[in-house]
Amino acid sequence: MRENAIIGEDCTISKDVYIDFGVTVGNRVKIQNGVSVYHGVVLEDDTFVGPHVSFTNDATPRAFGSDWEVIPTFVRRGAAIGANSTIVCGVTLGPYSMVGAGSTVANDVPPHALVVGSPARVVAHICRRGHKMDPETPLDYLSGYCCKKCGEILRVSYVLDISQSTAAF
Repeated sequence: MRENAIIGEDCTISKDVYIDFGVTVGNRVKIQNGVSVYHGVVLEDDTFVGPHVSFTNDATPRAFGSDWEVIPTFVRRGAAIGANSTIVCGVTLGPYSMVGAGSTVANDVPPHALVVGSPARVVAHICRRGHKMDPETPLDYLSGYCCKKCGEILRVSYVLDISQSTAAF
């Protein structure tokens, strides 16, 4: 761990993890083996980072020059990132979202979205526990999603700016 890094309480930081200077790791975060969390990355409370996840922090990397700029990346509360995924700098993973193993995330991920692939695309919505949600009305996704395993109901509305997206229970 480098200087000025902030690590919250009750975190699990596994073998061969590198935490760069100025990184913020919230409470109850789990970072699995072989992850490098570079300057500019913020992991909020209750996030999970699977083994060998790669974060980037420079949009135009070069081996020469000193005029590069750190592009921040935010992993919001309760989000989970599957093993061997790549998170491109400048994205926000919304609260309680999930990234499938081996995915490449190059765009913001909405709250409660499950994304997979390269580039990662939304394939479902999930409850806080990670179960796939079924739309109550297949043609009207604004009416809500219901988790058949835990009964949680999720109403989702999206706007262009993820910081203004809402998810309500």
